[in-house]
Amino acid sequence: MAKTVLIVDDDPTLRRLVQAVCEKAGYFVKQAEGGQQGLDMVRADKSIDIMLLDLSMPEVDGMEVLRQLPSIRPDLPVIMLTAKAGIDTVVQSMKAGAIDFFVKPASPERITVGIANALNVQNLRSEVSRRKRKDDGAMTFTDVVGESPAFRATLKMAERAASSTIPILVTGESGVGKEMIARAIQGSSERSGAPFVTVNCGAIPENLVESILFGHEKGAFTGATGKHVGKFQEANGGTLFLDEVGELPLETQVKLLRALQEGEVDPVGSKQPVKVDVRLVSATNRDLSEAVKEGTFREDLFYRLNVFPVEVPPLRERREDIAALINHFIARYNAEEGRDIRGVQHEVLGVLKAQDWPGNVRQLENTIYRAVVLAEGDWLTAGDFPTLALAFEQAGVSSGPPPLDDRGEPQEEGGSSDGIAVFDKEGHLRQLQEIERDLIAAAIEMYRGQMSEVARRLGIGRSTLYRKVQEQGLEVRRTG
Repeated sequence: MAKTVLIVDDDPTLRRLVQAVCEKAGYFVKQAEGGQQGLDMVRADKSIDIMLLDLSMPEVDGMEVLRQLPSIRPDLPVIMLTAKAGIDTVVQSMKAGAIDFFVKPASPERITVGIANALNVQNLRSEVSRRKRKDDGAMTFTDVVGESPAFRATLKMAERAASSTIPILVTGESGVGKEMIARAIQGSSERSGAPFVTVNCGAIPENLVESILFGHEKGAFTGATGKHVGKFQEANGGTLFLDEVGELPLETQVKLLRALQEGEVDPVGSKQPVKVDVRLVSATNRDLSEAVKEGTFREDLFYRLNVFPVEVPPLRERREDIAALINHFIARYNAEEGRDIRGVQHEVLGVLKAQDWPGNVRQLENTIYRAVVLAEGDWLTAGDFPTLALAFEQAGVSSGPPPLDDRGEPQEEGGSSDGIAVFDKEGHLRQLQEIERDLIAAAIEMYRGQMSEVARRLGIGRSTLYRKVQEQGLEVRRTG
């Protein structure tokens, strides 16, 4: 999805010129006539990704906007615009939080390169901040990507559980993000900042499970050359996340139950139990109630762990989140790999959203990672997803370079003058949202990204058009 640029300047001519440059580069553009309007728009519109801010404006000037912005959107990158290039002005703006500085009139290349660089720097800052929160055990539900009704219901349940010390069992298919939910629970609880220790119960050799979880004394068994503190003691004061808890051997399940009931663990070879204060969050992709019936999981432990179940829906049941997840992963891997991928072509996004993703969010993330590394252009195309070649072929999306129009400019893939399909391949009516998306995409292609003309032809306001374009994940390139 294209990024949104907010231009804050009291000069309408300059706003139009900068808007033309930004739209031609593929960005969405919004305008504010003054500093106060710009602040109000940032406060109300979370879709704004970067601000181009004039320094000299009546009433609320650029410096005042910079002073107020941290309390509204501290992460929003700002590029200053001014007719004066004095070093004192530049230094003052940078100290106030601006990330770059344009002297008016700036060339189109300077504007587009400056915006791209500022967004890349912001991506890097966001990724560093996210990793620090992860390392510090301070990730919260604001770090979790997803706004679909099914996923919001899950987060609401998890948020309610975070305020207590109740044991939580997070269930869901492999790759849905169970550990992310567990980390958000920790970061939103009184234990935020305390240790968050993860154990994959299915990856531990059976003869080492007790030692790894509960610890052991020196000489407790062959090879125990020193004392080992187990994961329960490592997590003391914080949260212990037992992933794939259904894989624990029955013998270990007995000790785990005692640890939960008594608040203490028995290290292997120790004569004295060790008190621990641990918040337990466990997770599984198995049906533990069935495991209880089969005799592979203790019934008393199941009821102890399943006090507050939180079920995470698979990605195929929350397809509305796919576009946001893709943007999130593109931003992350742009920062990690030093790339400048702007988004996914809208035809490609449609195919990605139609996939079932049996590996869920983990599979989607790995797919986007590989595509970002493979990509040769600014936008991810079908050719950047070789493992999905058949899906793109069936959808009629070309994996080659886009065709050229009569001006030699790249056309939007999937655009057609043959009309908008009303029925699907099975003869059923398509959803209204899908038809609307195709109609907007066709209008953008027909009128070469001239959004004012597109809005006029569709009979809607420009703000409504921009909102729909963003919601549908459409790509805009101004070619005329």
